[in-house]
Amino acid sequence: MTADPTARPTPPRSAHAGVEAERVDTGYLERRRLRSGTAGWLLLAGLGVSAVISGDYAGWNFGLAEGGFGGLLIATVLMAVMYTAMVFGLAELGSALPTAGGGYTFARRALGPWGGYATGVAVLIEYAIAPAAIATFIGAYVESLGLFGITDGWWVYLVVYALFIGIHLMGVGEALKAMFAVTVVALAGLVVFLVGAVPRFEAGNLLDIAPTDAAGASAFLPYGLIGVWAAFPFAIWFFLAVESVPLAAEEARDPARSMPRGIVAAMGVLVVLAVLMLVFTPGAAGSSAIAGSGNPPVDALAGAGAPDALTRVVNYAGLFGLVASFFSIIYAYSRQTFALSRAGYLPRALSVTNGRKAPVLALLVPGAIGFVLSLTGQGAMLLNMAVFGATVSYVLMMVSHIVLRRREPDLPRPYRTPGGTATTGVALVLAAAAVVATFLVDVTAALWTLAAYAAFLAYFALYSRHHLVASAPEEEFELLADAEEDVR
Repeated sequence: MTADPTARPTPPRSAHAGVEAERVDTGYLERRRLRSGTAGWLLLAGLGVSAVISGDYAGWNFGLAEGGFGGLLIATVLMAVMYTAMVFGLAELGSALPTAGGGYTFARRALGPWGGYATGVAVLIEYAIAPAAIATFIGAYVESLGLFGITDGWWVYLVVYALFIGIHLMGVGEALKAMFAVTVVALAGLVVFLVGAVPRFEAGNLLDIAPTDAAGASAFLPYGLIGVWAAFPFAIWFFLAVESVPLAAEEARDPARSMPRGIVAAMGVLVVLAVLMLVFTPGAAGSSAIAGSGNPPVDALAGAGAPDALTRVVNYAGLFGLVASFFSIIYAYSRQTFALSRAGYLPRALSVTNGRKAPVLALLVPGAIGFVLSLTGQGAMLLNMAVFGATVSYVLMMVSHIVLRRREPDLPRPYRTPGGTATTGVALVLAAAAVVATFLVDVTAALWTLAAYAAFLAYFALYSRHHLVASAPEEEFELLADAEEDVR
């Protein structure tokens, strides 16, 4: 649909009182276009795996200090169920509403402008903070390798942000292919680690954390039943950001088919990796030794007496894994920022693209914020902040799936979720429990993230809800839906 450059701003639509959408000139969207037809299902699956694979190398193990092996194992099973159910729901929504907004687009259609914005901002918080956490882990790997004589992590953080944002500015095709190649190396590193860890596995190592006096504590659950819940945010690290795949919809080939195939395939790979890493990493060196490690696969092999050459190979591969996730989540935050900005929810300048159809400020501004956060060096705290944003968005996206199934049963859905709303209902309940779990682990981090979320909502309430762009794809979806409802 082409906007009328002479039209005046439209009045608030009756369906969403208090929200105003403006018509813009025809050049507005031309300056905000992404390169379409770039990625098939295999690259989309690669995007999903690369966004998450750093979680296999570092971060998840902090859950051992919250729940012990048993607590983290149960938490991982529950979070795997949540993500699998959610991925099926997102595959359906992504095939029905294929735009760069991802979860924001789905919630915009189901829950209106407020729900769409609340979802999009939660996703943006996740993706802006997660690279900062990963940058601190990259710094730990670089220092452990002794590369370039670096002992102060901030140089590493600056270099990785500058380098990978620069690659993204070159265009999505180049970025996705580079991400895929880096991810293959990281996957190979996990295979090498498992080759070294499996022969050194001892079941007793899994349960070497002494039980506390918490309710229900045992050798299997040393921190009691509450430890299972407290381990949720760290179990999430095995899967965090796989939901970024629908953000590539506008740049995918045949998104109605490639999007479901890509995200479901990615989830399958991630579940297998989560099980293997959770069992064999502490199984090689002991849960107590791995619980606070910044480099768990390497420390596991070293603790089990593996050859130095093997640990060094895994160390380098781990660096590739962290880079892969860092690289791909930069892509994710830029597309979420781009979509919210293009529709007027965030400042419109953030969505302008360059000659290679890359959103320049959508890459630079969240990257600058993430770099500043990385200077704290608090990887575990930043991880919890990212998980807070993620889990809030999961709740809203699953509500969106249920609402759209019931309110718009005739919406064309090239892919349909197995089990329908029962499946996404399970994900909704588990996601709500995970939101609460972030407060159990680090209430300060959760409250700071909640404050940032509230500030974004205040910006929408006071300003941007009066300056939305009627011609943005997400807003036109809503106009079409309203028109269809009027016809009925």
